[in-house]
Amino acid sequence: MAGSCPHWKVETLITGRMNLLLLLWTLLSCSLGGSAQGPGEWTPWGSWSRCSSSCGRGVSVRSRRCIRFPEEDPCWGDSHEYRLCQLPECPPGAVPFRDIQCALFNGRPVLGTQKTYQWVPFHGAPNQCELNCLAEGHTFYHSFGRVLDGTPCSPGAQSLCVAGHCLSAGCDGVLGSGALEDRCGRCGGANDSCLLVQRVFRDAGAFAGYWNVTLIPEGARHIRVAQRSRNHLGTAGWEVGGGGPGLRLGAGRGSGGGVAGTGRAGSQKRPLAALRTGDGRYVLNGDWAVSPPGTYEAAGTHVVYIRAPGPEETLLAAGPTSQDLLLQVLLREPNPGVHFEFWLPRERYGPFQAQAQTLGWAPRQPQPREVEPRPPEPPPARAPTPAPDPCPPCPDTRGRAHRLLHYCGSDFVFQARVLSRHRQAQETQYEVRILLIYKNRSPLRTREYVWAPGHCPCPPLAPHREYLLAARRLVSPDGTQDRLLLPHAGYARPWSPAEDSRARLASRRCPL
Repeated sequence: MAGSCPHWKVETLITGRMNLLLLLWTLLSCSLGGSAQGPGEWTPWGSWSRCSSSCGRGVSVRSRRCIRFPEEDPCWGDSHEYRLCQLPECPPGAVPFRDIQCALFNGRPVLGTQKTYQWVPFHGAPNQCELNCLAEGHTFYHSFGRVLDGTPCSPGAQSLCVAGHCLSAGCDGVLGSGALEDRCGRCGGANDSCLLVQRVFRDAGAFAGYWNVTLIPEGARHIRVAQRSRNHLGTAGWEVGGGGPGLRLGAGRGSGGGVAGTGRAGSQKRPLAALRTGDGRYVLNGDWAVSPPGTYEAAGTHVVYIRAPGPEETLLAAGPTSQDLLLQVLLREPNPGVHFEFWLPRERYGPFQAQAQTLGWAPRQPQPREVEPRPPEPPPARAPTPAPDPCPPCPDTRGRAHRLLHYCGSDFVFQARVLSRHRQAQETQYEVRILLIYKNRSPLRTREYVWAPGHCPCPPLAPHREYLLAARRLVSPDGTQDRLLLPHAGYARPWSPAEDSRARLASRRCPL
């Protein structure tokens, strides 16, 4: 009924405690017969489905519907969401999920003939999430379309196929979310609940022996220790009573300070600033013996001990530690510096400072400095050796006529960010994240694959940049492949507000 305001929108605004002015504006526009603007609205998420697998890893899905008027734009976001579900491991000898799917076509005619074959999975095809099956006893394989949701992308892989895409679960358990733990161990956090302890221990004793470097408290994460010399690192704990110098792990809370021991014979007693209980077992480099590189279990985490061919040692541990650790260095020559850092929950930093001062370390060495939290940075990528570009220059595709030709003749026009690029012998595959849709003749997901012909596509797309793309839908004759194709010399422009305006203008000039 023209001029009437839908009750569900008013109720949504009221129950959602929206701003009063926004409510009044909505009522006024409805009473005056104003047309709906902007995107539609999603219904609440439905319940999660049962796990796709009966054992091991699988996926469950939930969905929602977009409620909109004809004048409104499509809703923003995905209509389906997938999360990882973990069931008890499959028994030994269980048939893998992909094998079961290939076996469903055993003895059935394919390829337009009456011949039948026995099928087994083929893992050498480009798209891991297509059901590519090899005919046993023959040298060809056939694609039967997409694998079922929850199929592992490859044997032993942690990522799973969902709607034809290979996705990994974020720390929130949702596939494709990209959610990561911050340095404090919080999913999607901003490193604001912990502090970075970071300094260089430069004390140099007048004799060889074990020297205490720092206490690493319970709850520490992302521990990194490095030094370049003939000295040796290790983690240690303290036990009540005697015993020679060494790097030991105890289970108590206290730890010693100062010199842990001197000389090979241990003629000077080890000071005990705090008593602690524990099994006193050695972890690394104890009793003046150098341990081999490898992974060691200590304080509820794995400590990776790396010793390079040169005079360099590194200790790495993800944490969190389940008890205190004492870091020591076995001095055999003057100490050039032991670099250490770890992240510590804010509530543990004060007790850590007080405990270190009680142990008598403050007069001998400054306390670890407090560093303001910073967002996690990805590891720097190695720059490849520059090589001449084997691809010839692309033809000039600028101009309004070219834009109209591809906008009006395409099936999809959208703004997307390129996530990755994979060059193959005869085609190039781009994984993109859809940011804004201008035109679509069938639904698009948030993440899609766009294919371009040739090893040197024109125009080329650079990873981690945003483009405005016009693509066509390409379906193979047998229906086993359904792709988004970026034609050669097609429409692919770096996105900008000006390009956005040109695309919107082009949409009004396309013939009906």
